[in-house]
Amino acid sequence: MSQIERVAIIGGNHGNELTGIHLVKRFQQYPNLINRASFETLALLGNLKAIEEGKRYIDKDLNRCFTNQGLQNQQLSSYEDTRAKAIQQILQPQNQPFVDVIVDLHSTTANMGLSLIFCDLHPFLLRLGAYLSSINPMVKVFVNQQSREGGFLRSLCELGFVIEVGAVAQNILNAELFQQTEQLIYAILDYFEGCNQGNIPQGNSTLTLYQYIETIDYPRSDAYGGEIQAMIHPQLQFRDYEPLNPGDPMFLTFEGKDIFYEGEFTVYPIFINEAAYYEKGIAMYLTQKQQEVV
Repeated sequence: MSQIERVAIIGGNHGNELTGIHLVKRFQQYPNLINRASFETLALLGNLKAIEEGKRYIDKDLNRCFTNQGLQNQQLSSYEDTRAKAIQQILQPQNQPFVDVIVDLHSTTANMGLSLIFCDLHPFLLRLGAYLSSINPMVKVFVNQQSREGGFLRSLCELGFVIEVGAVAQNILNAELFQQTEQLIYAILDYFEGCNQGNIPQGNSTLTLYQYIETIDYPRSDAYGGEIQAMIHPQLQFRDYEPLNPGDPMFLTFEGKDIFYEGEFTVYPIFINEAAYYEKGIAMYLTQKQQEVV
């Protein structure tokens, strides 16, 4: 692994996720907290207008605007398309290499604890995930390889990833999760510093990770514009990263009828009942739990 020279910590990609916003503001006010001897750290706010208005976004989801095609298309003029281009310029100033690492801070209404989201099985990121989960068992690693083409901010560089924390309501701060996220960021920066200085042992360790399988929508009616017909089942609510077995209750209709999981093998749902995903037609992601030697 070559030296890490520039790291970007970005909060407020969604303007109603206050944990990342206020952490970045703290880092901007006290840069010594994130300064390390061997690399430069940039703290950046994402969707400035949405942050000001306390909304997830103004015209469209900024965290879907970082496709190559979109960034190169000067005809796209929504606020988020324009802001995505500006962020790209900040992360890659003229005649300079792109940042080596993007740490994109998010919060979720789902009970995700401290989650790291990777675009792929990059060996460096897997070792980072193994280290962080070894010092804090609350840390989980989710790998969504489809997200590389999804226009996500983290996909702009090879070592881009998300810290997703929850459960915390939109436009709300949870002090405990705030502090845990802050400490996780310091551990990440210390790990990068150790790597640059050759102080990180390279021995084999085992990482438990959760690999994306598919997204599941709510049951919907054919009439009434596809209105949802059921809620997350009480036995599944807040059970992110826990096993969902064939035959387990998954949804509860408004008439009180259980709808069961009909898959053939045990899965591990995450982003269960995420508030921002209702408009995207996503009730949860299904993942497969696996072990990797890294």
